[in-house]
Amino acid sequence: MLTISAPRAVVDGRMTGPVTVAVEGGVITSVTREDEAAAAAADIALPDGVLTAGLVDIQINGAFGVDFAAADDAQWDLVASRLPSTGVTSFQPTYITAPLGDLIPGLALAEAVRQRQEGGPYARILGVHLEGPFLSPSRHGVHEKRFLAEPTADAVDRILAAPAAEMLTMVTLAPELPGALAAVRRFADGGIRVSVGHTDATAAQITAAADEGATLVTHIFNAQRGLAHREPGVPGATMADRRFYCGLIADLHHVAGEVCLLVWRGARGRVVLVTDAIAAAGMPDGKYTLSGIPVVLEDGVPRNADGTIAGSALTLDLAVRNMISLGLPEAQVIEAASRVPADALGRTDVGRIAVGAKADLVWWSEGFHPRRTWVDGREVTAGAESAPALPAARETLAVSP
Repeated sequence: MLTISAPRAVVDGRMTGPVTVAVEGGVITSVTREDEAAAAAADIALPDGVLTAGLVDIQINGAFGVDFAAADDAQWDLVASRLPSTGVTSFQPTYITAPLGDLIPGLALAEAVRQRQEGGPYARILGVHLEGPFLSPSRHGVHEKRFLAEPTADAVDRILAAPAAEMLTMVTLAPELPGALAAVRRFADGGIRVSVGHTDATAAQITAAADEGATLVTHIFNAQRGLAHREPGVPGATMADRRFYCGLIADLHHVAGEVCLLVWRGARGRVVLVTDAIAAAGMPDGKYTLSGIPVVLEDGVPRNADGTIAGSALTLDLAVRNMISLGLPEAQVIEAASRVPADALGRTDVGRIAVGAKADLVWWSEGFHPRRTWVDGREVTAGAESAPALPAARETLAVSP
C-alpha cells in the first residue's frame, strides 16, 4: 500500500486539508481528511501545494508535434507519456472530419495503442471522439467541406458495426442535418455520448437533440449558431438546458475571458474544460498539420491558410490557470477539468479523489503548475524538469476600465 499526504487537496468539490490518500492495486482505498498525524506518517508527504485528481481531456487531436490522425506507435507513446506533465491522466483522442473509410480504422488503431500502453508510464486512452463528418456545411470551421456527410442509417451502421466499435465513446454532429436525430438516438442507445457541434441548429433543434439523447456541446460559442436575445442559438440552448455539459476551450483566444465567465455562470457545474489541442500544443511557433491540413502557429494561435482557427495550442493545466486567473474558485476549476468531464462520459472511476476510483493524482504548486503525477498509483512524471517547454500564453484577463 502507498500513502500520499498533502496540506491541501480537492475532494468532493471543495478545497480541504490536510488529506492522506491510501492506494492499493492502483485504486484509492481510503481518503483521510484533517488528520495531521496520518499526514506526517505518509509514505510521500507533500510539503506544500495542492493534491488533486488527474485531469481528463475529452477533446485532443494531438500535441507535442504529433497529429493523432497520422501518428505511428512511437508518436502515440510520446503524447501519452508527456500528457501527465500537464496534469492529464486520461484523454479521449479526437479524429476530425475525413471519409468514413479513413476514420473507422482509427478505432482499431486506438484500441491497439491502449492495449500496448496498459501498465506503462502513460496517460490512459478512454476511447475515441469522432468530431465529424456529420457537421454543418455552413459551420464547418477548419474541417474540410468536401468530406462532410449526412448521418444516414447506412453511415451509422458502418460505424456501429466496425471492428473495435466499442472504442467509440463520443460523436460530435450537427443535429439539424437530415437523419441526425435518428442517429443521435442510435448512438446514445449504444452508450456513445453525442455532442452537438459545428452546427447551425436553432434552440428548438438543440432541444430536440437532447430529447433523443444528446448530452454535450462541442467547444461552446465556436463553429455554431450564436447567442441572440430572441433566438438563443446553440450557446443559449445548451447553457439553459441542464441535460447538456458544455465543452469550453479556455485559451482566452477561442472564447474571451468575459464570455468564459458567462459560460461558467450559465452552465454552473456543467462546464467541461477541453483543449481541442493539435500537434502545435507544447511546441514553438511554426508549421504543423491537423489531419493533413497545413496549420501555422503564431502568437499561441494555430490557423489554416484562410485564417480560420484550427484547434488550439492549449494544455489543460494552462486552461486551469487561465480560469483561476479570472477569479473563479480553484477547487471548482479543477473539477471542471477532472470530475465533470469524467461524469460527462459516464466514467465515475476517474477524475476524482474517492474510494474505489483509480489512483490518478496530481501534485500542483501553489501557482497550479503540475509537479508530480500518478496514474493507477504509479508515478509517471516528477518535477518541473520533466515537463515539456510550453510557449508563452495568456494567463490573465485584461479588461479595459
